Amino acid sequence: MLAHHVLFWLKPDTSDAEKQAFREGLQSLEDIGSVKSFHIGTPSAIDRAVVDRSYTFSLLIFFEDLAAHDAYQVDPVHKAFLARFSPSFERVVIYDAI
Repeated sequence: MLAHHVLFWLKPDTSDAEKQAFREGLQSLEDIGSVKSFHIGTPSAIDRAVVDRSYTFSLLIFFEDLAAHDAYQVDPVHKAFLARFSPSFERVVIYDAI
């Protein structure tokens, strides 16, 4: 099992409509065949010193193995998402764990 956790910080001037389009773009990634489990999130209301609530969206995907992750990275749906939405990112941080 491989967990792929991506945190997105969108540019400060991103409108609500653009955020909704971004969320829909994220949702399209669930249709990639190598995705085993999928979750889109936004910061929770939990207010603790150790909790980072500065990001705009969280994407958590589980893959069966590294090969499934690698297939996801080159999938046309993933590439189309990046081509369309990467100009919206101010920052992206990825945590991959096995």
